[in-house]
Amino acid sequence: MEADQQDLTIDRLAQRTGMTVRNIRAHQSRGLLPPPEVRARTGFYGPEHVARLELIKEMQAAGFNLAAIKRLLDAAPPGAGPELLEFQRAILRPWESEEPRVFEPAELLEIYGGYVPSDVVARAADLGLISLLEDGRIEARSPTLLRAGAEVVSLGVPVERVSEVFDELVTHSRRIAAAFIRLFLEEVWEPLDRAGTSQADWTRAREALERLRPVASDALLSVFRMTMTAAVEEAFGKELEARSGEQDQAG
Repeated sequence: MEADQQDLTIDRLAQRTGMTVRNIRAHQSRGLLPPPEVRARTGFYGPEHVARLELIKEMQAAGFNLAAIKRLLDAAPPGAGPELLEFQRAILRPWESEEPRVFEPAELLEIYGGYVPSDVVARAADLGLISLLEDGRIEARSPTLLRAGAEVVSLGVPVERVSEVFDELVTHSRRIAAAFIRLFLEEVWEPLDRAGTSQADWTRAREALERLRPVASDALLSVFRMTMTAAVEEAFGKELEARSGEQDQAG
């Protein structure tokens, strides 16, 4: 561990984590932070305290309340160090790399050709593709996906049909995600859990989870490209054969 995370007084811990001393003491009183090691009446904090406070900040920024954060931290085995907290951070980290974007309603209407039915907006919110903010604006989790839908609409496809396709995409993506997570749990997590997890095991589990991110994305994209190519060839092959047959009959 870095030297600047060893033997920190509460003042230095506050500087290191960007928290106030008052907040650190409050987290201790709530059981969110283990007590310091006391030497000569002075409490000293180490890497685990830094990792915990940084995780708490990240979870609060993600919308978790302190009660939910405490439940997660309480689930950690006694003596769990910063490696476990890094694993928890890896679990909480969003898998998408794209930053959400907030749109004004008028801006979205313009992107989608001036018309988006309210039930389509509501369905997109139910699917988790957008969030309806209190001030009336709309946050898109993936602006790329939103603009892809608008591009399809610009080809003359009704926005309702695009919404139906997005619904199917989310449904199938959830099944694919569940398959990858099941693979991780059965082949990586459960063997570690049965053997008893050491600090090194937590590190290996986190690294495996991090490596799963690009692997899952690349695999999904590769399979989609193959299946899309086959589907286009089959569908348009039939259409061209039908057109050719019609022309032969007309001739």
